[in-house]
Amino acid sequence: MSSSLPALAFAGIGLMGLPMCRRLLAAGYPLTVWNRSPDKCAELVVAGARQVFSPAELCQSADIVLLCLADTRVVRQVVFGPAGIVEGAQLGQLLVDFSSLEPAATREMAAELAAQTGMHWLDAPVSGGTAGATAGTLAIMAGGRAEDVARVRPILAHLGQRLTHMGALGAGQVTKVCNQMLVACNALVIAEVVALAEKSGVDASLLAEALSGGFADSKPLQILAPQMAASQFEPIKWHVRTLLKDLDTAVKLAREQDSATPLSGLAAQLMRLHGSQGNLQRDPATLIELYREAKP
Repeated sequence: MSSSLPALAFAGIGLMGLPMCRRLLAAGYPLTVWNRSPDKCAELVVAGARQVFSPAELCQSADIVLLCLADTRVVRQVVFGPAGIVEGAQLGQLLVDFSSLEPAATREMAAELAAQTGMHWLDAPVSGGTAGATAGTLAIMAGGRAEDVARVRPILAHLGQRLTHMGALGAGQVTKVCNQMLVACNALVIAEVVALAEKSGVDASLLAEALSGGFADSKPLQILAPQMAASQFEPIKWHVRTLLKDLDTAVKLAREQDSATPLSGLAAQLMRLHGSQGNLQRDPATLIELYREAKP
């Protein structure tokens, strides 16, 4: 391990955070980890990470603190709640948030953290799912100061194939909202397509291969269509609740900006309907169940 590498700390050892941390450890970075459920850190501790038991402790020896958390409420709690990052943050440290949050809330929290501690904030949400996190091929969209983007670029090169500086604080989150609008609407229409093919007597398992390379092709099509056709919903790669949360953020942002998002609004309602039927924690491949007739 090279002593010249910056010390990192990571909060949120979930579906995305775990493989991201594995890659950072493999690259030789000193890594401190925290998770609300401490047992989820066990694998990383065995691999060489140091575990702490409060977010504030993450700042004790870290140059850069990384977050990958569920939503705006959780990030606010981890940063500003009891024993939160704000209690340990120091001037010169940088917070990099991979979570998908509301852009306005990101800007507000960043300003508050900087005012109280001098710690700067970079919003850097990611796209590519657990497969991208494992392979280090995530697309990372960043909002914040150019010097902060430059500071983390060598680190994030181990996590993503591309880091794009989208603009000032919050710009990364706006870009992620746009990403999720495309993904969620795509997932829903893929479910419609698979169900229509099945009801028409076509082998839906061949759709992804048949459409590969054409204008209808997409990564969601190649991932979701075979899973939907085979009713293969596990292992869970992402959650319905995540897409619903991000669609709600999109509708809220559109309202704030006086911009029309009718398709995303409809997608949010369909996703909410599906989630209300006990599917919030399930994989979005289960969206096919919205369109299949229930078996007696």
